[in-house]
Amino acid sequence: MHVKPLVAFWGAALAALALRAAPYEGADFREIIATAKRQAQPAVLYVTCITESTERGKLASKSVSGSAFTISADGEFVTNWHVVDKATSIRCLISDGRHFEADCIGADKSMDLALCKLRLKPGETVPFAAFGSSAEVEEGSFVIALGAPWGLNRSLTFGTVSCAKRYIDGHSEYVLWIQTDASIGPGNSGGPLVNTAGEVIGINALGTMLGTANFGFAIPADDARVILERLRANGKVNWSWSGIRLQPLHDFQRDMYFDATNGVIVAGTDPDSPARAAGLLPSDRIVRLNGAPVTVLTDEDLPAVRRQFGLLPDADPITLEIVRAGAPATVVIAPRAKGAVEGEEREFPRWDFSAKAINQFENPDLFLRRQQGVFVFGLKRNGNASSQLERNDIVLAVDGAPIATLDDLSAEHKRALENIQTKHKALLTVLRNGRPRHVVIDFFKDNE
Repeated sequence: MHVKPLVAFWGAALAALALRAAPYEGADFREIIATAKRQAQPAVLYVTCITESTERGKLASKSVSGSAFTISADGEFVTNWHVVDKATSIRCLISDGRHFEADCIGADKSMDLALCKLRLKPGETVPFAAFGSSAEVEEGSFVIALGAPWGLNRSLTFGTVSCAKRYIDGHSEYVLWIQTDASIGPGNSGGPLVNTAGEVIGINALGTMLGTANFGFAIPADDARVILERLRANGKVNWSWSGIRLQPLHDFQRDMYFDATNGVIVAGTDPDSPARAAGLLPSDRIVRLNGAPVTVLTDEDLPAVRRQFGLLPDADPITLEIVRAGAPATVVIAPRAKGAVEGEEREFPRWDFSAKAINQFENPDLFLRRQQGVFVFGLKRNGNASSQLERNDIVLAVDGAPIATLDDLSAEHKRALENIQTKHKALLTVLRNGRPRHVVIDFFKDNE
């Protein structure tokens, strides 16, 4: 009894879509989907990578898979950073059955994007997809998600844009997401989200594993293209960092509303940051950046302004026109290169743990305790250190020798293994939850 109203609704909706789409005027909706598929699907890649990690206390490899799409005839393709992160090999299967090895040109964790290239033979070409404008995307627009969810190659789902500008706190400070009800599951990451003309308007990046939750998120194509140009030129984005934490004028989540119609509020500054050194204060209202007006009315405006700050050259001072306590003022900040947003990791056999360099962006809590140092990243199950150390212990010293870097720790590890026949215990001084303590690791047993 519920079938007829549903059919009537979709019949009217699809008919309206056919009328709205000028290139497909009078076309059946199936033809519209088929045309978009023909334009984009030949460029879609199924990607499988071998990645290395020490998260479990030792260097281990695993296979991960995802999606991608080519953007040039010579084999450049786009995927997510998290698909190719720490990959030692990248293999790609194209829709026509050909398979290729690939290399990563550059990747950026902050925007979760990577630019790679297929290893083609001289004169060999591949089909590729064209970018459309994500600025034209609006709620209700029909979109198609292409990729390899759950490792199933050449999958297509379609739906509508649920929200054209979705802010998700904690998922990339620079991205204002396109939310869609087109199914995006594990493995769809890196695949294209296309419009009914077959143009890429987003890069699928976040999905859901809940059967009852029908939503996914894509990085807008317009923003991605800026990042890809930098990756192509430099192999990295070269983000600039000032250490300013921003707050919208109308902050609904914190129930804070500022009496102003322009500008953005300084919520605070990071320790040891250029902004703090320049004297920028909480509650300052920034109204101009290098002479250009800046306004963050709501959360949705934050990513664009953060990108505006982050993409400035780190070698050039920036001038902020602010309002402080009702009076205009000027602050000049000398930003610096953001650098790595993830610390290097390394395994330590026989000690049976891995360690990682503290990074202020990845480990802000540890960075507050020790700005240069290393911490316990992974512990081998039932290993020699498993009962003595805990994850996130900051290693201060080994047998009295101070530890500030992974090289320091490696040197002590090498010394310990060289003398294992006469001494097979190491005294580690660690900082755990802000308190120093001594632990002893007996590493005589070889758990391999």
